[in-house]
Amino acid sequence: MHNDEEDTRIYDVVMNHEEQYSIWLKGKEIPAGWVAVGKSGMKPECLAYIDEVWTDMRPLSLRKHMEAFEAQRAAQIPPSAVGVPGIEVPAPAGTVEAH
Repeated sequence: MHNDEEDTRIYDVVMNHEEQYSIWLKGKEIPAGWVAVGKSGMKPECLAYIDEVWTDMRPLSLRKHMEAFEAQRAAQIPPSAVGVPGIEVPAPAGTVEAH
């Protein structure tokens, strides 16, 4: 297709096991690991749908890992202890403490 031709093809919105989205030409076999989510249309319509529903770009496995980490951290430090003298709250991973 030339750049000056309008793309009138129909696409399916597809998602993988990590809840990452893409588009795939309707009628072509969807690659292994991807499933159609039930939204089809022209490219701009499908991309607009993806922009609307894919609000967290992190893969599902990373989101679950971070949620588990935060739950574990919250269980170790009672909210009532935050700010109490003598109780040290560790800095989040990846931060640098000032000395």
